[in-house]
Amino acid sequence: MINHNTSLARLTVQIGMTIAGLCVVLLVGCSGKPPPHAAPPAPQVEVITVATQTIQDEPEFIGQTEAFRPVEIRAQVSGIIKKVFFTEGRNVKKGDQLYLIDPVPFKAIYLSSKAKVAQAQARLGLAKQDLARVKPLLEQQAVSKKNVDDAQAEVLGAQAALESAQNDLIKAKFDLDNTLITAPVNGRIGRSHFYEGRLISAQTTLLATIDQLDPMYVNVSVPESYLLRRRRELAEHKVQRPDIFQLRGVMTFSDGSVYPQEGVLDFADVALRPETGTLQGRFVFPNPEGGFSPGQSYFYPGQFVKIRIKGYTRAGAILIPQRAVQQGPSGSFVYVIDKQEKAELRAIRASMWRGKEWLIEDGLHPGERVVVEGFYRILPGVQVNAIPYQKEKNSLMPPAEEPIVQNTP
Repeated sequence: MINHNTSLARLTVQIGMTIAGLCVVLLVGCSGKPPPHAAPPAPQVEVITVATQTIQDEPEFIGQTEAFRPVEIRAQVSGIIKKVFFTEGRNVKKGDQLYLIDPVPFKAIYLSSKAKVAQAQARLGLAKQDLARVKPLLEQQAVSKKNVDDAQAEVLGAQAALESAQNDLIKAKFDLDNTLITAPVNGRIGRSHFYEGRLISAQTTLLATIDQLDPMYVNVSVPESYLLRRRRELAEHKVQRPDIFQLRGVMTFSDGSVYPQEGVLDFADVALRPETGTLQGRFVFPNPEGGFSPGQSYFYPGQFVKIRIKGYTRAGAILIPQRAVQQGPSGSFVYVIDKQEKAELRAIRASMWRGKEWLIEDGLHPGERVVVEGFYRILPGVQVNAIPYQKEKNSLMPPAEEPIVQNTP
């Protein structure tokens, strides 16, 4: 059975709530004022203030190591290799025995030449005695002038024969001595190209190579574009440097380790290489461990390394963090905060990296504020809330790997 009193009570409550809501709407509409809306706060960005400073301008290039003296071992005489004395890939000292060419035929030639010298000496002695006998007889008119002339000619011929025999003896002694091949320098000898029993030719056959490893060379190729830019900077007094052959080099290996000793530039080529458009330079590095056993030295010939050049000084340089520089279709740009606290997009020219900072060549001036953090919150012309860049907070982040110095497009 339906309770009519309960239904009537519910209907009365619903009607009352509807009337109350309509009253609220009417009161708001009669007031003529829209409901208040809070203005969004200005986006917060972190900025740095641009300042100039004097820095060490240290460009970096790829280099390749080279032995100080790669000495080729060649035979001075032709013959059969009788013995090989050295162990391949080991260090040798100057004067160490390397090869023995069969000396028997050369010793026979030497002894024969020695005998010919003795024969020529005997002939010369006899000719001189004959001349000494006929000269007094000419004064007594016991012999003719022709007899004296013949005696003198015999002496001269005997002297010439003796000199020729002595020269043949020197050559024979030279050939005999060179059947034993010794190391001309200290260094590390490579693989032998010939072994016992092989016939080798004089001066043309390469037997082995000795690399002198202390000191060591590192060759670098410098692009023409860098040379032209550097010349312009020196002419405009933006960069200073000492004499070119006082420039020093710091070497970094492929695993990131740094060689403990600095090198010095000792050679710069006189012409660019037309196939690469680069100028060849050479640094010399001390390598006291080059005389150690194989596997204990720092570097070997043929390694690719990085060479950071020290000696250039740049005055009035502007450096900003790498994260502040953005890339767009037209090139590099940054956000600058003007005096009205508005963001401005500014095109810049960044030339090279220095650690974790860009070197700015053009587009910024001392005293301007550059956005480092908060790019995603702003657009050009937007009012911002600029606060100083918190280096301490960002230093807690894991460091990024340092890139090599390079030019922007």
